[in-house]
Amino acid sequence: MSDHDGTSFGLPSAEQLKSDLIWDSYFLPSYRDFEGDMKRSQRAIEIGNIEKLCYFAHVGIGTTTDAAFEKSRRETPDLISAPLKRWPEKLLGMIHLNANDVSASLDALNHWIRDGQMLGVYFAGGGPGSLPCTHKNFNPLIERIAELKAVIMQHTWHVTGGKTSPGHSLPSELAELAARFPEQQFICAHAGGEWEKGICAVRDSPNILVETSGFDATAGFIEMAMRELGPERIVFGSHLPSRSLGTELGKIVGANIPDEARKLILGGNFRRLLRRE
Repeated sequence: MSDHDGTSFGLPSAEQLKSDLIWDSYFLPSYRDFEGDMKRSQRAIEIGNIEKLCYFAHVGIGTTTDAAFEKSRRETPDLISAPLKRWPEKLLGMIHLNANDVSASLDALNHWIRDGQMLGVYFAGGGPGSLPCTHKNFNPLIERIAELKAVIMQHTWHVTGGKTSPGHSLPSELAELAARFPEQQFICAHAGGEWEKGICAVRDSPNILVETSGFDATAGFIEMAMRELGPERIVFGSHLPSRSLGTELGKIVGANIPDEARKLILGGNFRRLLRRE
């Protein structure tokens, strides 16, 4: 048994995990300590045999509250692409957009996706750069993203008692946005957290896939998503390093689904969205 054989941790064998060609759509290292979080995640990445991880880069357009950090990214753009150069075989990138600043977001799309290495965009559910995804400011951004054939990861979450911030988005709101742009591919991050409601909210939106990370593993999640959406509309996310590999990978490898569906969820669907098949 190798040092990184998943069977030591209750996971499938290293050979099976490697054959699943796992691509992680939701890798979340801290922008303040990217190098440190890469090191903290390394053991889990090796145990899980994760081929690629997609992170979300802040590009200096007001998506954090750290003024010095934002300034550094505007003045030294090479800092933004540094992780892709440091780990070229492991990392993929998307960019945080700020729907409050449409002009800067459009410029970022052209610089980092049209002319750069980034493959999609991330809209957060909180913080200074967030707006609910039904806001009119999204329209010109989605139009440009669609022209660039990029992927959209939209943070969504159901919260008991109502929204926690003005920028919070629900899966039902993402479904409303997706109906306006039927040719654009969206990923519903965390399946809305309360996944039964989230799956039902996006069920009739064929251009929305659900992402699997961010909530505790519960029986029936993947099986319901398979029934309601089909295996082609589910993508794996690890949420490393703030969530555990066992929690997030276990949702898929412990589900009662066919091998072919497992492979689609763990990597095939995300590669197709990124046109990397």
